[in-house]
Amino acid sequence: MSDMTPPPNLPEPNERDLHEAARLADVVRRETIRLVGIAKSGHYTSVFSCAEILGALYGGFLRLAEDPDWAERDRLVLSKGHMAVGVYPLLAERGYFPDEWLGDYTRVGSALGDHPDMRRVPGVDFSSGSLGHGLSVAVGMATAARMREQPETRIVALLGDQELNEGQIWEAAQTAGHYGLGNLVAIVDRNQMGLDGRTEEVMTVEPIRGRFEAFGWEVSEIDGHDLRQVIGALQGLPPVGHDKPQCIVASTVKGKGIGYMELSRTWHLGYLAPEDAEAAIRELGAAR
Repeated sequence: MSDMTPPPNLPEPNERDLHEAARLADVVRRETIRLVGIAKSGHYTSVFSCAEILGALYGGFLRLAEDPDWAERDRLVLSKGHMAVGVYPLLAERGYFPDEWLGDYTRVGSALGDHPDMRRVPGVDFSSGSLGHGLSVAVGMATAARMREQPETRIVALLGDQELNEGQIWEAAQTAGHYGLGNLVAIVDRNQMGLDGRTEEVMTVEPIRGRFEAFGWEVSEIDGHDLRQVIGALQGLPPVGHDKPQCIVASTVKGKGIGYMELSRTWHLGYLAPEDAEAAIRELGAAR
């Protein structure tokens, strides 16, 4: 992945942004291991592939505030909602809910489930379940922000690559292009795999770039684990008032960071025993 040619003319992030995004990506991976250990089952690999993306988004790109209900905030729609376990620690760190909630992850009565519930978790903008719906919801949010005359509000939808097989995704893409929703950004976590195996063997999703461009989107392709490219692509987005929606196709590795999980079909859902979790944490530390 690291030998991918970066897009031309990306802004150069400053060291503060790079450091903060890297720190948060590390938090995402380590806390995912800890929280899945509480649940005894979870989606490590789907989180690990987008850890750098989450680090960049919450490291300074998203316009958020101390109040998670601020009306003019940016929205993040987790269309691939099964990776919510990686977002909860970032929301807790922002002070949106007490750290103690994390210790009860998925326990009876906990607000924090395997998929997020926007009615119960401050800072969550979309209640997910079955995949494929997030871009449609994001189109609705982007349209609403425009109607409410919120000129700075941006809607970001984080999509998995295998969910691009849902026809609803392409209806939403067509709608966004038709109405010129320049306040909408789709980030495709192109981690190469879904539950049933490699995307191109199960049901091809390529050409992702060409498909979005055909519906009137502007598209960039980046290495989703190279923080300079991830942050640069976000900072290089046109103003919210632009006349075309934006798509960032982030080439990633499912399970990135833990060698035996990378591109492994058997680790879409799993559990690490305590000694294996400790070994995984050590591996992450050695790679820093």
